[in-house]
Amino acid sequence: MAKKKDRTKTKGILIRWARTYDALNRLHFLGKENEFREWTIELAGIADGDSVLDVGCGTGNLTLVAKATAGPGGEVVGIDGAEQMIKEAERKATARKAGAYFQVGLIEDIPFPDHRFDVVLSSLMLHHLPKDLKRRGIAEIARVLKPGGRFIAVDVDPPLMGNIRTAIDAMVANGFTTIRRGKAGFRTLWIPIHYLRGTAAEV
Repeated sequence: MAKKKDRTKTKGILIRWARTYDALNRLHFLGKENEFREWTIELAGIADGDSVLDVGCGTGNLTLVAKATAGPGGEVVGIDGAEQMIKEAERKATARKAGAYFQVGLIEDIPFPDHRFDVVLSSLMLHHLPKDLKRRGIAEIARVLKPGGRFIAVDVDPPLMGNIRTAIDAMVANGFTTIRRGKAGFRTLWIPIHYLRGTAAEV
């Protein structure tokens, strides 16, 4: 019998403290987290019936807003490398009867077939990845997006890490077009958040 692949092993940083995660987010966003999530979904242009993947979904807050926007006909999935986060996200989805689906998974090894999603989201996660993992993760995002699908990342961009620059280079290498970046108009305490978006290559 084949050994089941362990999808939780990663060189990236996993956040496992699900019980305090939401409270800390509210503090970091100075009470504007809901506005930030809604703005992110608007930036992604999610429409009724879209299939959406949220990589590094944490406790599922953005995923649930995406599901509400995609509607009953939309398939919305959140993945995270920390089982604790997935359990909390599932608890929220069940309590709200949201219809979003969550599972353990990593950006560098996305557990879905090619060309599955209209939109892939990444919120405040890329900066947790070393550069080589960031490149692999964006290659995986390109793989699971439908031709012409959209990738939207919102993240901090510490100057010494080159977070957004590395991501842009990886997007170019994987055929993304109409790549745009800018400031989101939100911050986590004192650190400004940037956005990055691009369109997957047409086959």
